[in-house]
Amino acid sequence: MRQQKKKVKYEYEFVKNYKKVSKKIKFAFNKRLLLLLNDPKNPALRNHMLKGNYIGYRSINVTGDWRLIFSVQYDYDGSKIIRCHLLGTHSQLYK
Repeated sequence: MRQQKKKVKYEYEFVKNYKKVSKKIKFAFNKRLLLLLNDPKNPALRNHMLKGNYIGYRSINVTGDWRLIFSVQYDYDGSKIIRCHLLGTHSQLYK
């Protein structure tokens, strides 16, 4: 069985947020992104669909309070694309 290719794209707002966070949060994000790519149903991620202003997006826990808001798309060749849109604390993202 052929393994599906996975890609990660970073939106402008995400990059802006990522540059401002501490090394500790960056490290936690990188670990969680790898987990998301390899095991998106892992309970530690608390991967779930969003509603309201973020309908069509998903969220995972990066740390206890930090979240990644992302979307999943598929490329023309069938590759899965994880599009990182926002990174922030729960209170920053869900005002």
